[in-house]
Amino acid sequence: MTTHKTGLFTALAAISLLMLMACKTPQATLPKDNIKATLPTVTADTVTNVHVWRDFFKDPALCALIDTALNNNQDLKITLQEMAIAKSAITAKRGQMLPTVTANATIGVSKVGRYTSEGAGNVGTELTPGHNIPTVIPDIAPNLQLDWSIDLWKQLNSSKRAAVERYLATAEGQRTLKSQLVADIAENYYALVALDNKLNITLKYIELQKKAVQIARIQKEADADTQLAVEKFEAELAKASANEYQLRQSITETENSLNLLLGRYPTPIKRDKDALDHQSLPTLQAIPARLLLQRPDILRAEHELQAAKWDVEAARRAFLPSLNLSATLGLDAFSPKYLLRLPESVAFSVLGGLTAPLINKKAIQTNFDQANAMQLEALYNYDKALLTAYSDMSTLQSRAHNLSQYQALKNKQVQSLTRAVTAAQQLYAYNRATYLEVLDSEREQLDCQTELIDTQLQQISTLIDAYRGFFY
Repeated sequence: MTTHKTGLFTALAAISLLMLMACKTPQATLPKDNIKATLPTVTADTVTNVHVWRDFFKDPALCALIDTALNNNQDLKITLQEMAIAKSAITAKRGQMLPTVTANATIGVSKVGRYTSEGAGNVGTELTPGHNIPTVIPDIAPNLQLDWSIDLWKQLNSSKRAAVERYLATAEGQRTLKSQLVADIAENYYALVALDNKLNITLKYIELQKKAVQIARIQKEADADTQLAVEKFEAELAKASANEYQLRQSITETENSLNLLLGRYPTPIKRDKDALDHQSLPTLQAIPARLLLQRPDILRAEHELQAAKWDVEAARRAFLPSLNLSATLGLDAFSPKYLLRLPESVAFSVLGGLTAPLINKKAIQTNFDQANAMQLEALYNYDKALLTAYSDMSTLQSRAHNLSQYQALKNKQVQSLTRAVTAAQQLYAYNRATYLEVLDSEREQLDCQTELIDTQLQQISTLIDAYRGFFY
């Protein structure tokens, strides 16, 4: 008996030692975010908050288009479903932490061999007075079963917190998409207005060339010029007319692109064609670091990083022993008439198990290594988002300043060229200037007016890009 107790004690000690060995977990990499710690602080020309898009854009036609897009855009609807999926993942993880209870009802028959210990014991044994145990024994057993994986080391809790962070990341992704959608609608809208202005300038230029052709023909009939001048002006007229149809095609394509963002079939876009000149957008100011960190794309990357950290914790705790509890409670009888004979027909069982991985841990080690690598990847993505946001803001501020200077000089150039065209046309009418001088002046005026429209569009686009992450 002493030998038996010694062997049992030795076995229990060996099992305990192995369990303690199994409790050893690998150490995860502790990422240090140097990029966020060294983010420069803007001290001048800062803003305390960022306008929402309704306060940012004042054009009623543009606001109506944005409202339509927010209601109809397919990408936005897809993102809302992704949020629902992420939210259901939280519920699933929370459910894994709770015990499950299932109802079972089993009916069956069994027969043991006559020449077995159980079969031999049944011979002559009475189940009830006067009734021996039958050879074929029915079994009816309705019961309730409880199973519970106790979160002893908070592994399931870590998985749940990772799911919560991913849901928050999806919510920020929805805000990012909404902000991007508003910005895209605005940029396409102003691009459409710019094309309208270019078309208007081109139509005026065509009328100008038609008059130039008439004057050239009169000059030729009066022997003040040659057929070459007529041909040159007619060629310039044909070129301008061709440009008109190119612009009309660009307008159609831009309208269709805008309608696609609106989630509808091609439809004429209602717009203010003087929006470039009558714009009332705020000026570009430096966005301080504390507001830059609130951009939804940066917050999304931050939540993804936090989710990756909790994934590492869950993978690390998979090396620890797990505690599982299972219990059943029900009735068991070989005939329905005996099921309600209580407490004789009551049957129950309780089983608790502590399991720990000992040998061949490659699967959980691989999961841990993968989670650790994905944590570092999430950190690098977050740092990249920070660097990109700050770099873009610096570039856009510089562009806004230089475009402002560029526009002022272009306005002077347009004014000078307008006077030059008027002078050249008058001189040509009195045979004091050649047709080449007239053509050069008119072309320069057309190019300069077009460049001025492009500059206005770039200024608006720069402003929209600067606040692209805050339109929600």
